[in-house]
Amino acid sequence: FPEVTYHETLSGPWRVSFDPEFGGPGDVVFDNLSDWSQHSDPGIRYYSGIATYEKTFDLPASIDLNSKSILIDFGEVQNLARVRLNDQDLGVTWCAPWRVEIGDVLKEKGNHLEIEVANLWPNRLIGDRLLPSEKQVAWTTWNPYKADSELLPSGLLGPVRIATLKKGGMQ
Repeated sequence: FPEVTYHETLSGPWRVSFDPEFGGPGDVVFDNLSDWSQHSDPGIRYYSGIATYEKTFDLPASIDLNSKSILIDFGEVQNLARVRLNDQDLGVTWCAPWRVEIGDVLKEKGNHLEIEVANLWPNRLIGDRLLPSEKQVAWTTWNPYKADSELLPSGLLGPVRIATLKKGGMQ
């Protein structure tokens, strides 16, 4: 199997946009990646839909842009992620390992990363149980959840790391 070498973790603040039409707060900054269902803001804790994460980064000095297969590894995502780097759509990742190849669009400096993360509907349905009917966000003919039902982990949980692949395996 190919050997993965991790070079840099994209830590620090991320700009995250939650859609207000789905009960989200709009644009926020996460100092660190975290599970939406653990957030103190109910607009994030009970959010269901798509949120867009954005970050700009430079190529780690330990990577030769021309010599290896270069990846971005998202650690853990709940539940789907569409990835764009430098305005190029790199596709959707929906299962582990949560990673995509980025070598063809990676630059030495100023790489703009956008990750659209979609989660499942239960958190919104649970949050709506706490609201009067006129303020509920989702509409359904039947809601099987209660206000105290357990929330599902959601969002880009990370860690997000730049990695390279080295061919190898059994000889």
